[in-house]
Amino acid sequence: MPVGIVVRRSPGVTRWAKWAWKIVAVIPGAGPAEWRELRREGEVIEYHAATLTLEVWSTDTEAYLTTLAGHRPGVTVVMQPDTRHNAPMPWRASHVTVSAYEAQDYGDAGEAMLEIVPMPDAMIGWLQAFVETHHVEETFIKRRRDRLRVDLTEDGKGDARIRQMADVYRAPRGGTAP
Repeated sequence: MPVGIVVRRSPGVTRWAKWAWKIVAVIPGAGPAEWRELRREGEVIEYHAATLTLEVWSTDTEAYLTTLAGHRPGVTVVMQPDTRHNAPMPWRASHVTVSAYEAQDYGDAGEAMLEIVPMPDAMIGWLQAFVETHHVEETFIKRRRDRLRVDLTEDGKGDARIRQMADVYRAPRGGTAP
């Protein structure tokens, strides 16, 4: 599904940051755009920064269920600093996901701007229909311990090819084995 990313630029609150950037919304089914101005109120401007493709996978339905189970399901948007020479804006939209687990992985990296924005009702219905179609409940299987005897004693350690008792962990040298 194509998803438009809406970013708000507002004046910074400190003298070190001229602008404050925040991902504020997504537009399901949006057409292509690159930093198209949507709305302006004084110095605050909202842009349709980009349109990314949201991909969902039948093997990740458990993560989607986790997302849908939240108080207000959200879409996670990741933006990276744009280091191109003549970049129109300092940020570049790089990824969009509805997987709670994938969002956590991006959050752990800490090198990008990451926001979880409310999922529009149309996307919630679309994702619920996908999960209902593809989700297979997996039964939990408790792993049992191996029946290995741990109370036995070892006669020796190291490589049996080494005759010297001083260092049994040393790798054998070239030549023939005893």
